[in-house]
Amino acid sequence: MFTLEYPVRCSPAILYGFLSTPAGLGEWFADKVDERDNVFIFSWNGSVEKAEVMDSELDKFIRFHWQTAPKDEYFEFKIEKTEITNQTILVIKDFAEKNEIKDQTQLWEYQVKELFHRLGN
Repeated sequence: MFTLEYPVRCSPAILYGFLSTPAGLGEWFADKVDERDNVFIFSWNGSVEKAEVMDSELDKFIRFHWQTAPKDEYFEFKIEKTEITNQTILVIKDFAEKNEIKDQTQLWEYQVKELFHRLGN
């Protein structure tokens, strides 16, 4: 497991919408996103992946499990607020083999850049 943190200039409620809804995720995470019975269907250039929502709390976090991944692996978007500055922080947790963490991190960096573009950050 590895963790990435990004300061975000927007409210947790707005950010949560981009992390937890098909419309929000479709803006930055995948080409197309649908949801049926708590399963999100992500499409990229013709390939399709499905992820089940394992757990979530409004404006706090959402955890997904790829249906093709080992049972104990997931990816999670968590929204934290710093105590002193009250800044919103997006925390991403994901799993990868040691030799794949760098590539996965670069992929997340690209995705988060897209998210920030959509948020006007």
